[in-house]
Amino acid sequence: MDDEIELIRDGDGLAVIGNQEAVERFLLSEGLPSQALRPRPFRSALGDAAGAAQVASDIAANSGRWVKLTKESAQRIDKLGLRKSAKTGLSTGVLKGPKGQSKGFVEFAKGPGPLRGNPAQMANVATLMAQLAMQQAMDEITDYLAAIDEKVTDVLHAQEDAELAKMVGADFVIEEAMTIRDEVGRVSDITWSKVQATPETIATTQVYALRRLDALAEKMEQKAKIGELATAAEEAEAKARQWLAVLARCFQLQDAVAVLELDRVLDAAPEELDRHRDGIRIARRNRLELISRSTERLVARMNAAADAANAKVLLHPTKSPAVVQSSNQVVASVHDFHGRLGIESGRQSSETRRWAVAAAEARDKALETGAKGVGAAKNLGNETLDRASSMKDKISSGIAERARRRRGDGEENAAEG
Repeated sequence: MDDEIELIRDGDGLAVIGNQEAVERFLLSEGLPSQALRPRPFRSALGDAAGAAQVASDIAANSGRWVKLTKESAQRIDKLGLRKSAKTGLSTGVLKGPKGQSKGFVEFAKGPGPLRGNPAQMANVATLMAQLAMQQAMDEITDYLAAIDEKVTDVLHAQEDAELAKMVGADFVIEEAMTIRDEVGRVSDITWSKVQATPETIATTQVYALRRLDALAEKMEQKAKIGELATAAEEAEAKARQWLAVLARCFQLQDAVAVLELDRVLDAAPEELDRHRDGIRIARRNRLELISRSTERLVARMNAAADAANAKVLLHPTKSPAVVQSSNQVVASVHDFHGRLGIESGRQSSETRRWAVAAAEARDKALETGAKGVGAAKNLGNETLDRASSMKDKISSGIAERARRRRGDGEENAAEG
């Protein structure tokens, strides 16, 4: 059917396949941003020559789009009622109806259609979906590096460590292998032999970059004086973004190796494809958690430094705002970095307390304290006057009483006389 749309979803994305107009109408109605699927990766995923030829023909006549799952898009897709396969882990369905009008969803069945029927092929498609998600992440990191204008190779070349220098070579080897894969549609023994040793080099560079970020955080923690803190914060601002860029490039290359690796397993040991895909997903998540812990530690130290600087802005009206500004720059850089890698984190920046504001607060506090002192003195004076008046009254009453007694005694004596 011209208006039939096939949907395949995994944990990271949704593939939408069908007539180009119907696909575009569906994506527009659901508000789902997407990117085009190329026939060559599908041919690689389906494996056999006959199946590849059929898929190439089907996709040439139809349109394939891939949607990255975000919190918002996932909520929209949840409403579609796709059915999940316990064997492949994929959620699938078919949208039928003229002009994209839904008549309900059914599970994929055997018969004509680009991706129906063969369970082994569906398992291959699950692998393709994982590759698409990683390639999307790689594209976002490329945009990130271009946006911050950090030349990672320049950072690596500047290091004297021999292991870091190897990273540049690994970069070229992986880029070459990805180019060959895109052209040929598979990863041969020769291509794989070139890249299979690169993960160790990338891991070494990643560990080194994480240690550099940890060192920046430790240096911030060790500084107590505002002058020293300002110097350390300035250094963190200058170097943190460079090491974040190196980490981003490491993660990008690790995803590229994983894409190549899945293609190689598809060719050499297809029966292990599902388990291998799951292993790659777990390893990728572990790398993200490791990176998150290190970068969040740096953010915590920068925010603590900003709080300390704000507390001393009256004594250091120039250096305190500089600490806060550098801290906020580092926090913003980490937040941007997390977003590109898909790490959820909260951004917290510290507003610089200007000297005038702090001075005004100090003045108001002094005036309040002074007012309380004046009030206390006034109350004390009133109490003293009251006590004096009371004493005066008591003294006056005593004198008058004694006078009355004397008069009474004198009159009594006169009468007796």
